[in-house]
Amino acid sequence: MSIRHLRIFIMVASLKNMSAAAEKLFITQPSVSQAIKEIEHYYGVKLFERLSKKLYLTESGEYLLRYATHIVQSFDEMETMMKNKSDNIALRIGASITVGSCLLNHILDDLEEENNKITTQIYVRNTKEIEKMLLDSELDVALVEGTVTSKDLISKPVYQDKLIMVVGKGHKFYNRDEISIEELQGEAIISREEGSGSKTIFDNILKSNQIEVDIKWSSTDTGAIKDAVLESRGLAVLSRLMVERELKKGTLHEVSLKEVSMFREIFVVYHKNKFMSKSLKCFLEIL
Repeated sequence: MSIRHLRIFIMVASLKNMSAAAEKLFITQPSVSQAIKEIEHYYGVKLFERLSKKLYLTESGEYLLRYATHIVQSFDEMETMMKNKSDNIALRIGASITVGSCLLNHILDDLEEENNKITTQIYVRNTKEIEKMLLDSELDVALVEGTVTSKDLISKPVYQDKLIMVVGKGHKFYNRDEISIEELQGEAIISREEGSGSKTIFDNILKSNQIEVDIKWSSTDTGAIKDAVLESRGLAVLSRLMVERELKKGTLHEVSLKEVSMFREIFVVYHKNKFMSKSLKCFLEIL
């Protein structure tokens, strides 16, 4: 068993085709087939099932892929570090929308103050995409306001974020400080996209109270959502962090829901098999 075996296995699992994997790796198809056979013989398991000319991972294959991805990544990091004789490998940080817009820069300032040799690569996505990137080893660590579901990820709360409902000056609720949940029936909503933590929380509240609303807009862009609310095209539920400036100016107004509070935790998330580099340890200590 070698790193070469694992690289071949990962490529076949990714492309679901041995010929395509061979072409990508610049080796022959028989070499790819032989490497897969050697792994299967070594562990005494079957890694792939062939259905309609495509390869699909077995349960054993899925299990191996999770480890192989992180083993190969750790090996590559070691190679880079040893060849450069430093630990100055870029820390790949994922952040969901609110975190990336409102919190991450403050954390990066502290990180640079603690160790100015650490370089970072930042990826801002919704929570569902961030979770996939962590599982695919495309990120080292992430900060998200949504809940991740994979048992392969470690998730720890680091901050509590308040969600509020906001309306623009032309909205009928603008002069109201509080409404009942029933008054939302049929209201136009400017919503975040599927996979967003704030959307999930608000949707669950509506569902538990049997309230149906009219989703007028759905967007990954919080700025676009705020603009639509400012034009009174509907109401939105957003992090207070995202709208503090507009609330102070009075261009947006917070409307509370009677007997309903909306909070969410911000979590730091990383893979349970992740190698703890000095950069990653420093980032976690700052959090």
